[in-house]
Amino acid sequence: MQNAGIARRVEWLKKSLKRCVLCPRMCRADRIAGKKGFCRLAAGMVISSAIPHHGEEPPLSGSRGAGTIFFSSCNVKCIYCQNYQISHTPTGRPITVEELAGIMLELQALGCHNVEPVTPTPHLPGIMEALGIARERGLRLPFVFNCGGYERAKILRLIDGMVDIYLPDFKYGLDEAGKSFSGVPDYPRHALASLREMVRQVGDVLDMEDGVARRGILVRHLVLPGRTDNSLAALEMIRDVSPFIPLSLMSQYTPTPAVRRHPLLGRRVTRDEYEQVVNAALDLGFEELYTQEVDDRALNPDFDREEPFAWGGTGGRDDA
Repeated sequence: MQNAGIARRVEWLKKSLKRCVLCPRMCRADRIAGKKGFCRLAAGMVISSAIPHHGEEPPLSGSRGAGTIFFSSCNVKCIYCQNYQISHTPTGRPITVEELAGIMLELQALGCHNVEPVTPTPHLPGIMEALGIARERGLRLPFVFNCGGYERAKILRLIDGMVDIYLPDFKYGLDEAGKSFSGVPDYPRHALASLREMVRQVGDVLDMEDGVARRGILVRHLVLPGRTDNSLAALEMIRDVSPFIPLSLMSQYTPTPAVRRHPLLGRRVTRDEYEQVVNAALDLGFEELYTQEVDDRALNPDFDREEPFAWGGTGGRDDA
């Protein structure tokens, strides 16, 4: 571990699995005893894949890719989730702390610009323990915390000093939208508190070196069809924290089989809807925007393939 204080915090995270309170759902399942939390996971970690990912935002993918580790299951369960093959189930490969530390070092050896666990919260104790081991063995890459935004600020404070870059979603600015689409009526409150804590830890900008992020924050927002009202409310909340926060506005929403008959979510976002959100961000004074083209490509990854993003990553983000 980097120091005794961090080691103590990791131990607290591990013990918290006895009555799990890692996320705002506070399900208090005894995951150490094998009970499943809301995330359908016991105490062990489960991953789907670990790859150099070239489809993240340019400061993360760079020229050699982000070292992305896709973990199974999630604490949010959005009905439209584009990673539903792995986020809605705990299926995948069980992995030990030692094995995960080895994967982090392998991604570094492959030339990746960072190590980026996706949906880390249900697996947080093991991930942070593995990070400490990997650091001791020579890991020098930035650690990217790629999460759904539904976090507890108290838990984030425990990993202060261990995370280099926060990459949260800010999915909902309206309670009703969070309840309807993810079953979390308190999403905006927790996402806002978490965002404030992330900014306190790493600042409200991205520190760059040779075109690649080394420290800071980047907030993602996926524009949903028929719900520009939710997007505008989310932008207002992010703006209240800081207009300097780099913002990735995603147009890549593609209906999954589960929502193809949904009255709103059964279609792609229109160009007019997306441009309305981008223009609102500009009007609010956001200074660093990453945007996407609006087109007809099906942009859902397929985690049954060795390369889930064979269609070309996240749709081609551009710095606006």
